[in-house]
Amino acid sequence: MDTIFGIKQIQKKLTCPVVTLGVFDGVHSGHQKIIQKTINLAIKKNGESIILTFDRRPKSVLSQTQQSCITSLEHRLVLFEQLGVDISVVLEFNKKIAEISAEDFITKILYEWLGAKVIVLGFNCSFGKDRRGNASMVSDYAEKYGFEVVTCDPLEFEGEITSSTTIRKHIIQGNLQKARGMLGRRVSVFGTVVKGSGRGKGLGFPTANLNLHHEIKPPSGVYATKAFLEGREYNAITNIGTCPTFGKSANDDEPVVEVHIIDFNESIYGKDLEVQFLYKLREETRFESADELKLQLERDKMRFMNKPSEKVFAE
Repeated sequence: MDTIFGIKQIQKKLTCPVVTLGVFDGVHSGHQKIIQKTINLAIKKNGESIILTFDRRPKSVLSQTQQSCITSLEHRLVLFEQLGVDISVVLEFNKKIAEISAEDFITKILYEWLGAKVIVLGFNCSFGKDRRGNASMVSDYAEKYGFEVVTCDPLEFEGEITSSTTIRKHIIQGNLQKARGMLGRRVSVFGTVVKGSGRGKGLGFPTANLNLHHEIKPPSGVYATKAFLEGREYNAITNIGTCPTFGKSANDDEPVVEVHIIDFNESIYGKDLEVQFLYKLREETRFESADELKLQLERDKMRFMNKPSEKVFAE
């Protein structure tokens, strides 16, 4: 997949650009439907599938507050590539972009710059200043500029419309099974490995501490997980919490994400790691000593290795 950052000349000649646009936070099953439609149409027309996305949630700029996300930009780009997208175009969402009218967005960005021959939109897609742009407006320009407009209906899961907002709520509340159903894949986090306290290594359970780049995470606890590093898959145990055994309480700090990759001892500082959640092993607990904690970690490892398959998240 080629990735283009910003509005600049596209080096390769495009034959029939099929374009979809949106933040696609979570790249959930509804997003996947839109993206797959884009890819299929591009294949049918011997063209290129293009995702036009933003580097952050627009609300971060419009509300002037950092907004948490299901999937950071880096995570989304990985997922786009896994789905088979040809080109991802990333625009920095800033005040200048926020002021572009919906009409100019269609004519200057989608038509003149990208040369879209087909535009694929979700049922609730909105863009441009004051979010005035939608499928109906794009359709009004279709005949004038000679492009085709395709829309996708919403998806439902267990009586709820699949949406990023709903999935964020379920993950934060720990309803991972429901979130997984809407995502169409395991709940996961994606982050860069940073230096931690080193206590895990001293216990014989070295951990990779993750900087999640504002991705949301499940509630505190110890989870059976899969870790993905540079295309390879590993069994892992992931702790989300505040390390209460070592003198921290739940109110002291923002919970950290510590990943113990089983039977793995390489240094991976600075590398990106994806962690997919299988099921919850237990709640995070304060132990009286480091030795008690080490014994419990051994139990956690044995339980996971004896039953590594998918399980009910409520357990």
